[in-house]
Amino acid sequence: MRGFDTSERLVPRNVEVVDDAIADILRRKRPEDRLRIGFELWVSAHNMLMTHIRHSRPEFDEKAVEREVARRFLSGTL
Repeated sequence: MRGFDTSERLVPRNVEVVDDAIADILRRKRPEDRLRIGFELWVSAHNMLMTHIRHSRPEFDEKAVEREVARRFLSGTL
């Protein structure tokens, strides 16, 4: 597998750059597979954030943890 120089495309605070090889692989997938992958990534991020908030804010009950997760996921969208 060849390496890619992404340094010219990287901009501070712009962490969403996808490697060209990964983008090519994803383009070849069926739409339903890309949707499934995206949903699984979202579930993983949600679970990691729930765990982080439970650990960092032990005074929060489960409802407060869920509200904080929602607030962080929706930040800037409401």
